[in-house]
Amino acid sequence: MINSRAMRPLALILTCMALVLAPFCRFVSAEEEPAIALVIHGGAGTMRKADFTPERETAYRAKLEESLQTGYRILAAGGTSLDAIEATIRIMEDSELFNAGKGAVFTAAGKNELDASIMDGATLQAGAVAGVTTIRNPIAAARAVMEQTEHVMLVSRGAEEFAGSVGLEIVDPEYFFTQRRWDSLQKRKQQERQEQSQSGALPEDPYARAMGTVGALALDKQGNLAAGTSTGGTTNKRFGRVGDAPIIGAGTYANNSCAVSATGTGEYFIRHAVAHDICARADYLDQSVGKAARTVIFEILEEGIGGVITLDGDGNVAMPFNTEGMYRGYVLGDGKTVVEIYGN
Repeated sequence: MINSRAMRPLALILTCMALVLAPFCRFVSAEEEPAIALVIHGGAGTMRKADFTPERETAYRAKLEESLQTGYRILAAGGTSLDAIEATIRIMEDSELFNAGKGAVFTAAGKNELDASIMDGATLQAGAVAGVTTIRNPIAAARAVMEQTEHVMLVSRGAEEFAGSVGLEIVDPEYFFTQRRWDSLQKRKQQERQEQSQSGALPEDPYARAMGTVGALALDKQGNLAAGTSTGGTTNKRFGRVGDAPIIGAGTYANNSCAVSATGTGEYFIRHAVAHDICARADYLDQSVGKAARTVIFEILEEGIGGVITLDGDGNVAMPFNTEGMYRGYVLGDGKTVVEIYGN
């Protein structure tokens, strides 16, 4: 039998040691909250610090911070990854700074045609809209398609009719007009006319212009991943062109271990099924999501095509791109945001 009185000095010593060492130790509870994470991008392309005024850089950084904090508050309060994705992308869609929603570029016909998609990694459910002109927040419409229909993608007038029927905000197409994007279209048309007069033919790659797609990935406290992407497409695009942003597996993908959103020249992301390929490489080759993303961006795609943001189920973030810059950022469980624009 153990003498409890004899054990008292030892217990006292151990208690004192615990008090002394406590400041240097991190005690982990079995019920400790799981990791949360949010990653965003606002487009990849030619982004050199020398081309940015201090005011312009400040504006972009502030909007990226606002987007991250919006989604983070939802995740920190126990909200779902889907809720965080939608709220985060809405902030960027409502800003003129990005090529999505309010800041969308113009088509050759002088219209704004918007695309978006969202995917729930836990269930593999997905929704998308393409070629819409009157839906204020296409990411909300994409989510409604996922949750309120049996379909994955709705396009053009059908998507707009559906969005109105479920109570989403419908706006006049003039809402999307911005002078900066209109001027970009006129400049591009002038360049095209000059190239055509010199060569007698249209440029080989008229759609490879204006990278500014936005996207977000989230990991919630339940351990569920989600991904979303929204875009205005490319300046001067023709014939109802649709890029990778609303195509599941190309510009957006999520499963229970990997989430990806892409930005860049969409045709290349479609051809290589980039978003799905990254997750497949991670799953089948037992690679980290970051390594898989870097392989695809730097070894599969040509230089200057674009980039991706990636997130895994443990909250690990990777944001590789092969352009000169990419608006990007992330926030983890500590609530501290990281925002970057230029190349390393």
